[in-house]
Amino acid sequence: MACLETREEVVRFIMPRIGMNPSRGKKLAFKPARTTVAVLVHAPHEVGYFEHRLAVTRMTIESILQNTREPFDLLVFDNGSMPEMVSYLQGLYRDGKIDYLILSKQNIGKLNALQIIFNAAPGEIVAYTDDDVFHLPGWLGEHLKIIDTFPNVGAVTGFYIRQRVVMSSESTLAFVNRPEIETERGLLMPHKWEEEYRINSGRTQERYDSEVAGIEDIIVKYKGLEAWVSAHHFQMVCPKAVVQEILREMLPGGWSEDVMGRMVEMDDRMDAKGYLRFCTRQQTVRLMGNAVSEEVAALAKESGLDVQAANVGQQKGGLMARLVNVRGVRGLLQRVVNWIYKLLNE
Repeated sequence: MACLETREEVVRFIMPRIGMNPSRGKKLAFKPARTTVAVLVHAPHEVGYFEHRLAVTRMTIESILQNTREPFDLLVFDNGSMPEMVSYLQGLYRDGKIDYLILSKQNIGKLNALQIIFNAAPGEIVAYTDDDVFHLPGWLGEHLKIIDTFPNVGAVTGFYIRQRVVMSSESTLAFVNRPEIETERGLLMPHKWEEEYRINSGRTQERYDSEVAGIEDIIVKYKGLEAWVSAHHFQMVCPKAVVQEILREMLPGGWSEDVMGRMVEMDDRMDAKGYLRFCTRQQTVRLMGNAVSEEVAALAKESGLDVQAANVGQQKGGLMARLVNVRGVRGLLQRVVNWIYKLLNE
């Protein structure tokens, strides 16, 4: 081996880098917004339940971009979706509409995804949503008013569910039952809201009636601001530290083996810790379900967004329609559909 004769030759041999990193010693000009809006996306294919998911997810994200007035950073976590969904999200990221895009190669489960989202979000407030919620103009500001006015708030949601008044609400009920707190009680929920929730959550009238039997609505007024006593986990605006605290307790090993589930447990733990849970007085978001309805398409148009309502629920005539209604044929077709669905989700 030839000897290196000069110091310059030695330096060239052991230092392949050129110059100094220009970022060294500099300070960040970036400062995150107070609120990180976070969307969890999952669309593994376009079959059955997920047939219209791309359009629904597009409305979720585009309604956020169009109808949010306050400063925010947008974080999207894709939980193992099909290439078409990933391509759509990457396009939004390239266009600068998504600030943080996290892509998981496979479905890691909702609770694990939530843990990543709440740890990655830079804001002190996280406005979380599933990927089937339409956000109405001014939605975020109405949520933040409640967080900034009421004491010890854990979660605020934007569409009211009567059943949730008696779910994960003991601390909130203890607060509103104090003699100095002003409340209005009774069957106060607009019937239209009940129908929206029942239909878009896939509930029969019988199931819904059994869930809300004997429950009265409660509107609380505190420092001049009204809110419903009710909250859920499909869409919620929360102090980040609250949810981080709860998820650490729920995942002592750092990971869950469940694909879904334990969301009500998360709500219960928040309530048990004394955090209050409310809903905005006016409806500020809409649950879409798994297809864009004519009404949501109209709301989108009012917001300057363009989407076609899904063509669902219409009966078609002809031989195939009659065959499907034959019990044996229908059962066979259902088994084929179940087999395909299982194959796609393995």
